Parts: sequence; C-alpha cells; structure tokens
Amino acid sequence: MTYNELWRQLTQVYDDYEAKAIARMVYEVRFGLMPSDLFIGKDTQLSTDDQKLLAEITQRLLTGEPVQYVLGEAEFGGRTFHVEPGVLIPRPETYELCQWIMEERRGKKEEGRNTSILDIGTGSGCIACTLAAELADAEVTAWDISDDALRIATENAKRTNVHVSFKKVDVLNTSLLNRERPATGLDIIVSNPPYICNKERATMERNVLEHEPELALFVPDDDPLLFYRTIARFAAKTLNPGGALYFEINPLYVSEMQQMLSEEGFSHTEIRNDQFGKQRFTKSCL
Repeated sequence: MTYNELWRQLTQVYDDYEAKAIARMVYEVRFGLMPSDLFIGKDTQLSTDDQKLLAEITQRLLTGEPVQYVLGEAEFGGRTFHVEPGVLIPRPETYELCQWIMEERRGKKEEGRNTSILDIGTGSGCIACTLAAELADAEVTAWDISDDALRIATENAKRTNVHVSFKKVDVLNTSLLNRERPATGLDIIVSNPPYICNKERATMERNVLEHEPELALFVPDDDPLLFYRTIARFAAKTLNPGGALYFEINPLYVSEMQQMLSEEGFSHTEIRNDQFGKQRFTKSCL
C-alpha cells in the first residue's frame, strides 16, 4: 500500500485534509519516511513485514481509532508523549494553558525556594512534564485517580527527562484531599478536569466517544462544575500569597465558572480564548 492509497482509504472516515495528515504521520512515525521521501516514491519500497504492519494500522484507523493511540504517541508543545486509551490525547489548546503559566512565572523566581506546582488530573502528564521542563525552578507534583494514567505519566516524565512527583488522589474525596494539603502551600494549581456534560455526547466526534476514556471526559448534566468547585475550594485553602489557580474550562459555562470562583473566595478571574477563539482558560487569584 502506498501513501496515496492509504489516504484515499482514510477518506472513508476523515475529510481529505485530515486523511492526508494522518497518512503522513503514519509513514513518518512508523516507517521514518518524510514528505520528501514520499514524493520520490520510497513508500513503494516497504518490506513485507512493514507492509503487513501498515495493513494492521490501516484497519485500526478505519474503525475510527485515533492515530495517536494506534501509533502510541502524540506531540505536545514540541515534545513526544506516549499515549494509550487510558488517557486523553493531549490537545494543542492545552499547551496554550501551559504557555500562559510559563509566561507568568518566568522571571518571578523567589529567592530561597522553588515554584511549587500541582497538576490535578494529570492524565498523560503532558501539563506536569511540560512545566517541569520549561520552568527551571519548578517543583511539580501531579495527581490522578487512574492507575493507568499514573503509569503512563510516569513513563512520560522519563521520556522528557524531568522529575515529577506522581500520586494517586481522588479529588472528590474531600477528607483525603484535605490530608494532601502541603504544609508550605502551593504557588500554582493547574487542572484540565472532566468538563463535558453527558447531554453534549450527540455533538462529539465518534472517535472521541468510542476510544477516549469517559472517566476523563464527562461530568453529570446537573453538576457541570463538579470538579472545578472541589479544586477551587482546595486551592483557596492551599495557595500561597500571590499564587494562582489555572483551569481549562468548558466555554458553555463561563459565567457559572466566574460566579463559582467568586463564591469560593477568588477576587479576580481572568479569562483567555484558545486559538479557535473559544473562552477556554481561566486564571484566578485570591
């Protein structure tokens, strides 16, 4: 099977542009062939074993399985992270949240101590590992309730050559959460928690619904701010003076988020749009 044959098959599932991008990613990641190699026909020179592997990959892609799971990796902020169906695939929008934090913290190093950061619901570890890599004085801790996520995130910390302290914590267990409060406080708490209501399923892509972990996606229709509220209460008791709480949010509930954060003691909340113009991130200070 050639590159052209692969992307034409993929148009059964994806639009033409996305099918071509996925086909290029498959040839580059699995077979080391860049676009220039495809142009001169090196895709016709795959070995019998590679052709067999390509056929297996194609069948998985035609079921709608995301290419990142099929290949076992995803790019995030210029780094490659291992991913499996047990964690969400890192999105480019989430890297924008990391960039916001990095912009704010660079140049603010306090003498005598590091910047303490907690990533709640770390998933693949993409936020925690990125901040640990990019902020020289960062001391990063990351929590998740999923054993699979913690295993994958730990592997990604090794991949990116950073130190992150991972721990299994259920943030909805209030008594446990209070026991986890660090004695010295935190400078940054960041979270991209589940925020999609079940009623939104009908508008979602099939490959997300069928393959990405529901535990990391959905909240009850009657309580869309379930995780945000719990984390905000924890943050209000834990952040150091001058500290900040950062969230990736559901644009449908911006007003409700602002009201909730105010009720939980945050005097100022700033909202930022993502690259698609959607209100996607908040930064709150006490």
